Amino acid sequence: MAIQLTEAAARHVAGQLAKRGSGEGLRIGTKKSGCTGFAYVVDYADSIEAGDHVFESHGVKLVVDDRSLPNLDGLVVDFVRTNLLNEGFEFRNPNIKETCGCGESFSV
Repeated sequence: MAIQLTEAAARHVAGQLAKRGSGEGLRIGTKKSGCTGFAYVVDYADSIEAGDHVFESHGVKLVVDDRSLPNLDGLVVDFVRTNLLNEGFEFRNPNIKETCGCGESFSV
C-alpha cells in the first residue's frame, strides 16, 4: 500500500509546516459524508498514533489512519494553482468508483 505527494504538494506542505513551526507531516483520511459515501479529511499530523501508517514522499511524511487506508491506497496528492486566486490539493485516487455531482464525495 502506498500514498504519494507530487513534488509541488510536498513543497507546499513543507512550507506550511515550516511556517507553522511544528508538526510531523500531513494527515490524510476519509470520513463518511455526502451523497456518495466518503469525503477527504486533510490536516496537520501533530503526532503519530497507534494504528497510523506513515509514508514519506519527497521528504514529507503522510500519515493515514488504519480505517482510511483501504480507501486511499494508491492515492496521489497534488497541489495545483488554477489561477492567481485559486489553489489547493487535487486527489488522484484509483479506488474511486463514483463521485457525486458536486464533486465533494466519492464511493469506493
